Amino acid sequence: MNLPLAPNTAPLTAEDLVARRIRADVQAMHAYGVQDPQGMVKLDAMENPFRLSPALQSALGARLGAVAINRYPGMRVQTLRQALAQYADLPAGYDLILGNGSDELISLLSLACAVGTDRVTGKPPVVLAPVPGFVMYAMSAQLQGLDFVGVPLTPDFALDVPAMLAAIARTQPAIVYLAYPNNPTANLWDASDMAQVVAAAAQSGSLVVLDEAYQPFSSRSYLDTLRAQPQAHTHVLLMRTLSKFGLAGVRLGYLMGPQALVAELDKVRPPYNISALNCECALFALEHADAFDAQAQAICSERTRLLQALRQLPGLRVWDSDANMILVRVPAPAADDAAQAVFESLRARGVLVKNVSKMHPLLANCLRLTVGNADENNQLLSALQASL
Repeated sequence: MNLPLAPNTAPLTAEDLVARRIRADVQAMHAYGVQDPQGMVKLDAMENPFRLSPALQSALGARLGAVAINRYPGMRVQTLRQALAQYADLPAGYDLILGNGSDELISLLSLACAVGTDRVTGKPPVVLAPVPGFVMYAMSAQLQGLDFVGVPLTPDFALDVPAMLAAIARTQPAIVYLAYPNNPTANLWDASDMAQVVAAAAQSGSLVVLDEAYQPFSSRSYLDTLRAQPQAHTHVLLMRTLSKFGLAGVRLGYLMGPQALVAELDKVRPPYNISALNCECALFALEHADAFDAQAQAICSERTRLLQALRQLPGLRVWDSDANMILVRVPAPAADDAAQAVFESLRARGVLVKNVSKMHPLLANCLRLTVGNADENNQLLSALQASL
């Protein structure tokens, strides 16, 4: 049977296809930008500045060379799950799932909660988080058709508890994100403030996701509270990543929580989402956790030194940090865009940091500085002093 030929029309241009087929909200978005670090002191992405020793590099290379990359990832992924459970000291009754970085886990959470309308409010489900915060909470919600509600922090970047409680009561969110420590402000929330927000989320039937991406450098972990008060936290999930552990290039995150919740989230996880090579890298790193712990301790020591030195620079506002980054506000006596001017001056001097001043009004004239090794931090201080 011969089908009729299509009308003799020219094919649509790429621009026409974008206008016709790509969602309008996606067209209005900006892709996540990565700065070119070539030839720069790279202090813009909260990466661990230390590489493996030559001996460990050689051992890892030999191990990866033996991986059967012609096969889909197999039971080694289960071995990794067990190793992470042991490393994190997973509480009784908890389970964990793996993601291609925390970003994938955030997407899976939105996907699992993305229903047309909330069963209680009759409106699209809501994702709620303090702002400024990690951009992927809002982006993932938008892409999955959930509404995002950002609750501004106080001027000192503490949780605005009355505002958070009011927003939770008003919106009945599907998910409440609490980054602990927060990005880009690098601070831990007050324990009493956290308890009030977590309890309010329980009353509204919301999931709480505690994002502990920077746990290797933090003075506290909420996992201790989950272990001590399990019955009060049956709605709480805790997310971590190996990126800050020292494996940013491996892209591996994990989400821990009550078995019943994790089992449902696991249903929307793509099959074989963790590559065999990434899995083996992570297992290797956990077997040599002492080397990575030593790196984290060195970063924390450098953070202390860097904080002290930054506070000696005239006019610079510096906030305390429980992460491997430091938030600073540059003086703006005349220029409206002082942060961009200092950012450009630093880049001209070979130092790359992150200008976060446009992310939120509370971050006006702020830069985010990754804590590097001693030499990198010295170059940062010298360039910053000259730029100010």
